[in-house]
Amino acid sequence: MTDDLSRLSGWLNEVGLLKRYKRTGWLIAGVRDPESIAEHSFRTAVIAAVIAALEGANPERAAFLSLFHDTQETRVTDIPYIGKRYLKAAANEDVTTDQMRGLPSSVADTITNAVGEYEEKISREAVCARDADKLECLIQAIEYREQGHQNVQPWIDSSLAALRTTSAKRLAEAAQSRGTLEWMDRVLYGD
Repeated sequence: MTDDLSRLSGWLNEVGLLKRYKRTGWLIAGVRDPESIAEHSFRTAVIAAVIAALEGANPERAAFLSLFHDTQETRVTDIPYIGKRYLKAAANEDVTTDQMRGLPSSVADTITNAVGEYEEKISREAVCARDADKLECLIQAIEYREQGHQNVQPWIDSSLAALRTTSAKRLAEAAQSRGTLEWMDRVLYGD
């Protein structure tokens, strides 16, 4: 058990890399200090819970799937879409299997199953989680545009095109029609 815990502790340190690794696609858009993969994953999990609740799916499961959707990037990094045209990364399921090797089976099975479910896109929760990934990218692009980065429209367009659920599409419309700090005006001055 001590060896299992040692390996598990090592994997937890590995996951910590996601706090340091940046989302590289934003560098192409001219964002000098883009969000980290962990920052993206956190908001994606929150959005997944919201979409799932609106869609009548399990919010906890959708959020859980989102937490692990990019953990493979500790090993393959965040390859921007343009890079994927030239590089063939290992399947996320394969990377996760390698990451889980030697970990307690209860942990390894839980995470491997979550990644598999997310990648298979079959369950309602996986569809909500995948939409959350795209919607988070869209919202982030809007935030970067408000900060003066004008080259983010391709991220907005590709995110919109990838959305599948009615709730995610409606949230995307709302996000595009309001400023990112409009919520603060409502808090300070009322509706």
